[in-house]
Amino acid sequence: MIEIKKLTKSFENNQVLKGIDLSIKNGETMAVMGASGSGKSVLLKLIVGLLAPDDGKIWIDGKEITNLSEKQMDKVRQNIGMVFQSGALFDSLTVGENISFSLVRRTEMSKAEIAKTVSEKLEMVGLKGIENMTPSQLSGGMRKRVSLARAISMDPQIILYDEPTTGLDPLMSTEINMLIKKLHDELGVTSIVVTHDMKSAFTVATEMAMLKNGEIVAVGTPEEMRSSSEPWVFDFINTGLFCDGPQ
Repeated sequence: MIEIKKLTKSFENNQVLKGIDLSIKNGETMAVMGASGSGKSVLLKLIVGLLAPDDGKIWIDGKEITNLSEKQMDKVRQNIGMVFQSGALFDSLTVGENISFSLVRRTEMSKAEIAKTVSEKLEMVGLKGIENMTPSQLSGGMRKRVSLARAISMDPQIILYDEPTTGLDPLMSTEINMLIKKLHDELGVTSIVVTHDMKSAFTVATEMAMLKNGEIVAVGTPEEMRSSSEPWVFDFINTGLFCDGPQ
């Protein structure tokens, strides 16, 4: 579903990504892990076209996207849902208006069809009937759930998650992790979860990639990553970032 080859990105004199190679198969949940500043969020922004790479290529569902026009890229984005670290909800809009934002602008659905879709997506994330609330009335966990509902509003093939459990207490983090797994199982989507939270990564991932200083240093299943002989990978996984510690 997503193929990345020799991807580089610099900001002034700081090279953030140094020739990334990564493949994400259809229906896979890839957790991209690494310390803060390792380039995880930059990678997501390159995939969704919010940033342009300095070099390298990205294919999504067989289509090379790095040289597309903004109009062409906008069509690609219709198949991608993104959950930002902050939730990125529009504070001036209701929950229903946030979720229907793309439906209103990108589809010819009637008001009744849009309302039905919004209700269905809210029910999927466990927030039935809150369409008329505003983001300021929501807890942090509820905001993340609404952001998830908005991300799946257009029935995307791909969902990108940028630090989905950041700022949440352990109980709410667990609920968000379970919701990510539920959406994967029910919708069959391909997902990339960027995180430095090892508990989250090992809960949701079917495959994992470890970023260090802008380079992929390990790729494998959760079981393979737990038993990695790479010292940096072993140390990272076994620090306090993984709350319960891998067994």
